[in-house]
Amino acid sequence: MTVMGRTVLLAGATSPSGLAIARALLAAGARVIAVGRDQGKLDALAAAAHPNAATGAGSIRTERCSLTNEAEVAMLATRLADDGEHVDGLVPLVGGWRGGGGLAGQTEEDYRFLEQAFTAVRVTSRAFDADLRASEAGRFAIVSSTAVGRPLAGGANYAAVKAASEAWTRAVAQGFAKSARDAEQPLRAAAVVLRVRGLDDVIDAVAARIVALWAEDAAELNDRVIDVT
Repeated sequence: MTVMGRTVLLAGATSPSGLAIARALLAAGARVIAVGRDQGKLDALAAAAHPNAATGAGSIRTERCSLTNEAEVAMLATRLADDGEHVDGLVPLVGGWRGGGGLAGQTEEDYRFLEQAFTAVRVTSRAFDADLRASEAGRFAIVSSTAVGRPLAGGANYAAVKAASEAWTRAVAQGFAKSARDAEQPLRAAAVVLRVRGLDDVIDAVAARIVALWAEDAAELNDRVIDVT
C-alpha cells in the first residue's frame, strides 16, 4: 500500500514545509489539496510544487479557506464532497513561533497567535473525520515539537499549544480505534504525531515520513509519537 492515487489535504500549505510535503506527495503520485488564506501564495505553491517529471506525478488543487473558521472549513468539506473529492489524508500545517523573555515574556497576545495552530488542528480534524474513517487508508498527522517533552520558560506558550495539539491527535487516534472496534472491522485509519527539534533542519525528512505513512499498517501506526531527525 502506498500514497499513490490517494488524496491528501495540506491545511496551511503555503509555508516552506507545505511546499516540501506537497512536492514529496506529488512525486509519489498523490492528489494534493493545498489549502490556505492567500490565493496568490497558493498559486505560487502549485506552480513550484508540481514535479517536472511525468512518471509518478500526482495532481494538485488549491482551495482558499480560513482554517481557524469552523464555518469556512465546513463549507470546504462540503465543496470537496460535492466535487467527488474524498480525503485520505489530512496534515494541518498552520503554525508559527513567538517566544523568549522567560515566563514573564510570555504574553497573552503571543499565546492567542500560537493558539491558531491548535484551532486549525481541531477544526479540520472534525470536518474531515468522516472521510478519514471511510477511507481504506486514512491518515491524520501533525508536526509537533520536542519542546513538549522539555518545555522551557521562554517557550511556554509554544510548548503548551503543541502539547494540546498532541493530546487532540491522540484523541483522534482513540476515536479511529473505537470506530473500528464498534464496526468489528480492521483498523484502517491512523493518527500520528511527528516530533521535530527544529523543522527547518528536517523539512525533507518530515515530508518523506508523511509519504511513508501509507506504507505502514494502521494498527501499528495509530497513536504513535514519532521523532523525526
